[in-house]
Amino acid sequence: MEIKFEYVRKRSEFGRPCSFSDLLAEVTVDIPPDPSLADDFIPQDPVDFSVQEGPVMAVHEVNTERAQVSIQGVNHVEGGWPKHVDPKNSELTTRYREEVEREEVYTRSVQRLGSVMEHYIRQNNTIDIYEEYFEEEEEEEAEEEEHPSAKTINVVRDPNTTKRMATHLCWHPDANRALAVAYCSLDFQDSRKEMSFDSYIWDLEKPYTPELTLKPSSPVVTLEYNSKDWHHVLGGCYNGQIVYWDTRKGGLPMEMTPVEFSHRDPVYGAFWLPSRTGTECFSGSTDGQVLWWDIRKLSQPSEKLILDISREDQLKNALGAISLDFAPTMPTKFLVGTEQGIIISCNRDAKTPPEKIAYIFRSHIGAVYRVTRNPFFPKVFLSVGDWTARIWTEELMDSSSIMETKYHTPYLLDACWSPVKPSVFFTSKSDGTLDVWDFLFHQKEPSLSLKVSNDPLLSLCSQDNGRIISCGTRQGTVYLLEISPGLCTLRKNEKTLTSAVRAR
Repeated sequence: MEIKFEYVRKRSEFGRPCSFSDLLAEVTVDIPPDPSLADDFIPQDPVDFSVQEGPVMAVHEVNTERAQVSIQGVNHVEGGWPKHVDPKNSELTTRYREEVEREEVYTRSVQRLGSVMEHYIRQNNTIDIYEEYFEEEEEEEAEEEEHPSAKTINVVRDPNTTKRMATHLCWHPDANRALAVAYCSLDFQDSRKEMSFDSYIWDLEKPYTPELTLKPSSPVVTLEYNSKDWHHVLGGCYNGQIVYWDTRKGGLPMEMTPVEFSHRDPVYGAFWLPSRTGTECFSGSTDGQVLWWDIRKLSQPSEKLILDISREDQLKNALGAISLDFAPTMPTKFLVGTEQGIIISCNRDAKTPPEKIAYIFRSHIGAVYRVTRNPFFPKVFLSVGDWTARIWTEELMDSSSIMETKYHTPYLLDACWSPVKPSVFFTSKSDGTLDVWDFLFHQKEPSLSLKVSNDPLLSLCSQDNGRIISCGTRQGTVYLLEISPGLCTLRKNEKTLTSAVRAR
């Protein structure tokens, strides 16, 4: 219902001062209530209300011979006896005097307490609240903690009937609220019917249904979030193409590279570069090439590097890249793990392609399934291949690792560093076991070994807080494990001790 009231005034009367008169109230419109709408009202109990000032809690008035004193919360007498007390009656006089004295003692106590509290408040303001005052006590408590442990808190499964491998995991940069999982079968000439090409982004609060289904033209081997633009997701496909999505616009790719200018083999590594525009990326494949791209123009790569360690820049001599690592703290350098067991340290800023291959580490017997830099000491990196994991440093170019684990019976398939403890890293094995290593305490045995699945663990990824570890299996199941606080809490002097071990 629309209510209108029209005011009419002559044009000649515009600008005149208003003259108000005292008239009785007049009802312009009366809308009776509709009983049928009573059921739509929801009574609220309790009902919130606001006031401008708090109610008076207590007021006591005392009449004296000289004046009347009104004080909130405290009774006090000035200038003589009240009228109801006879000074000649000793009993009433004594009782009244004791009452007044008690109230005066109470008043002085409250005043003294106020000054004491003011002193402590000023003292608290001078304390540095960010300073660690009880580190020794915390260390003693940490020593008394329970043994390292881990528990499964969530499981995400491939929703398709024909199961594929969870080849790569990537956490959302915004507080790890979502997990991108790349699903692909890496078995040679796997031609199972009804095999889906889809990969998924999962909201961990709803683990039974994917938040977003990514639909590439070829299965995705790797997925990476853009840390500068969280809505952009980069993918490397099994057929060698590079593709990217804008999650705000659904699961269809925004654009992909042409097949004739893409890699010839599966893309095992793809990373965003910390450029000014946030649109640059690069990729590595077992075809022996590293290609640089800009998603604003994916028609062809902007730069190319052939992984020929003989430095002849010949594609026929190139080594296949099966793992790739890039650290934003070293924007021009990256590491390549090859099928031939060699790790190549590359520098993009070099003048000629042969000079871009800076150093070579002959690391493993078989393929280097993972190479990753330490987040605290970027020149230190971890590699996984054959039956062992090894730690290297670019400060020593004698082609020997500074530390290595024992040789395991099952193959090691993936590894990652803890983002909060420089001496802790995780390795996964083909028997479905997750090992947690802390080389400041044990170098021969893992601090924790946990049987996660009966299927091989192909991929690992840790949240930024180091508390949750995601493990992807060969059957497409992703397990989320929560590790004990001792394995994800930085201790005093831990960085210094790790640096000392690195320097040995």
